Amino acid sequence: MVVHLALSEPGGPPQVGLVVSKAVGNAVHRNLVKRRLRSAAYAHLDVLPDGALAVVRALPSSAGAPFAQLDHDVARGFAKAVERTRTPAGGRSS
Repeated sequence: MVVHLALSEPGGPPQVGLVVSKAVGNAVHRNLVKRRLRSAAYAHLDVLPDGALAVVRALPSSAGAPFAQLDHDVARGFAKAVERTRTPAGGRSS
């Protein structure tokens, strides 16, 4: 999966959007992936700063992944996205 993060006005709660395309599978598989991602994202909202806008895009391999793997991927994706927002514009940390 891919996580994109944008920071908006601080003070509001973080918001997460999900993108699960037809490449993931039929409607049954997409809805299962969406339910799992929604649950995983909710469990890891505390990692995101106030006012953050996150988009989680599921890749086709998400259809066959168990919940534990999706949960781990969401946690890692959120952590990396937050870290990217804290590094200088050059993308290199000092």
